[in-house]
Amino acid sequence: MGTIETSYKLPPMEQLRGRTLGRILIKMGVLTREKVHECLKIQKQRHQTIQIGQIFLELGLVDEKQLQVALAAQRGMEYVNLSDIDIPLDIIEKVPAQMAKTYHIVPIKYDKEKNELTIALDNPDNFRATDDLSTLMGFKVTAKVTDSKAVEDALNKHYETQSDENINELISEIQGDTFLAEFDGRNQSIDLDELKELSESNPVKKLLNLVLLQAIRDKASDIHFEPFESEYKMRYRIDGVLYEMVPPPKYIAAALSSRIKVMANLDIAERRLPQDGRISLTVQGKPVDLRVSVLPTMFGESVVLRVLDRSQVSFDLEKLGLRREDHELVRQLIHKPNGIIIVTGPTGCGKTTTLYSAMNELNNIETKLITTEDPVEYDIDGLIQVQMKPEIGLTFARCLRHILRQDPDIILVGEIRDLETAEIAAQASLTGHVVFTTLHTTDAPSSIARLLDLGVEPFLLTATIEGIVSQRLVRRICEKCKQAFEPTEGQLSELSLTPDDIKGKKFYYGQGCNRCNNTGYKGRTGIFEIMVFNDEIRDLIMHQASTNVLRAAGQKTGMRLLRDNGLAAIYDGITTIDEVVKETTVEG
Repeated sequence: MGTIETSYKLPPMEQLRGRTLGRILIKMGVLTREKVHECLKIQKQRHQTIQIGQIFLELGLVDEKQLQVALAAQRGMEYVNLSDIDIPLDIIEKVPAQMAKTYHIVPIKYDKEKNELTIALDNPDNFRATDDLSTLMGFKVTAKVTDSKAVEDALNKHYETQSDENINELISEIQGDTFLAEFDGRNQSIDLDELKELSESNPVKKLLNLVLLQAIRDKASDIHFEPFESEYKMRYRIDGVLYEMVPPPKYIAAALSSRIKVMANLDIAERRLPQDGRISLTVQGKPVDLRVSVLPTMFGESVVLRVLDRSQVSFDLEKLGLRREDHELVRQLIHKPNGIIIVTGPTGCGKTTTLYSAMNELNNIETKLITTEDPVEYDIDGLIQVQMKPEIGLTFARCLRHILRQDPDIILVGEIRDLETAEIAAQASLTGHVVFTTLHTTDAPSSIARLLDLGVEPFLLTATIEGIVSQRLVRRICEKCKQAFEPTEGQLSELSLTPDDIKGKKFYYGQGCNRCNNTGYKGRTGIFEIMVFNDEIRDLIMHQASTNVLRAAGQKTGMRLLRDNGLAAIYDGITTIDEVVKETTVEG
């Protein structure tokens, strides 16, 4: 269709910013108007979301460099030729090797007075890399565009001798830092200017960035920074279990908490009161939110970051771990025309994921869904989500009153904590709404006792509740190192089983390998107990029957207890005896 124009001129940037790609390439003298129109016709014929630039490349009308120059100009960015630039080592060291490789960027210039770092990247759409570098490293960042091969070559050239720094190396660097060592033993006597200087300390920035990137890569759910009398601990929570990292010197506690506060836009001068914030990052093209909690303790500030990695969470009922019959029960419950569905269990047992999965299934153009949450963990398209703010009086109960005037079909109440919220939720369900909510109880039947304790009338419970789902999370056995074994009598007795009970059953465990960090487990799955209300259960509630009587009635209608579902998961080779014993009890 044509040959590539090897030379081109670049008009002034203001003439190109915001123009169509074809128009820019015409102005550069690379393409003719006719060729652009032909390509637009091809794009239309394909009925695909294929980019016009891709068609130019496929037909050999432009090369990758010309396309990148035009894409950069379209966004008002300058194109640079990295092979013409000699980058000093001190500029390269501004960005740690792991970060440069993760974000696929190369630092090329640094202005100390303005604290401005200029970087080269190979994708003009990768603007989040500049935001994250600002957040993580504290620079003002200016981006220029180059081609992919140039970035790859520069990374190999400048970072090949710098292996990805590990935490041990950085801690050694921190121990040799005289400025940081000055703060040994000075926990409360650090003024604001010193805190600002600490938060900008390069070794501290590098350590924190490495900890964050490693935690996200290892799929940690939480990162803990904990001060004690004589040490400072850093721990990750992976699949519900905490693992300790190499501890840094105690005197960098104030520096680390100050750096986190700067990143989360919190007040670094406030060290007496708890603070909450949020940090948004994009790691390897995936959005990650870090929810920050700072708590003053006797020995300094304890900081916990909850990692909300949207790319790792699937809000899909099929993937929760529900057995086929339980999956059908849950679907029947959530598709009821009205009523309350309660999900119960301890903190961190996956209640939010279950509720979001249910909301996701019901999320369509004909249905209005509103949530009240404390806090909003994941923002989901199609849901109107409201963040609770008790400090200004925006509580679940108050918000719920106003939500009913917003003409919703389905309402999610983050948690029932008091009588007022419970009663408004009940009124909402009586007026034709489906209400999802959570409670903190040990199992499904004990949720009734909890609501009665709050002061909810028995007739309201029987008129509104359709079902209660209790759940736990157990770790999955790593598929790579999974091994069959014969359990001992001691292990069987923990499950109240005898050798006769397990005839023909197989048991498995994970030996430990590099895929699962030698833990024997990889990922988690849910085990569930589903109590669907019927006339008998409603009658028992009206007569204030005990939790044990309600449990027996539930079992009569086919409810499988958490322990029974846990046993089924063991026999299916999904989890281990230890996990089920840890997460469930034998109900009397």
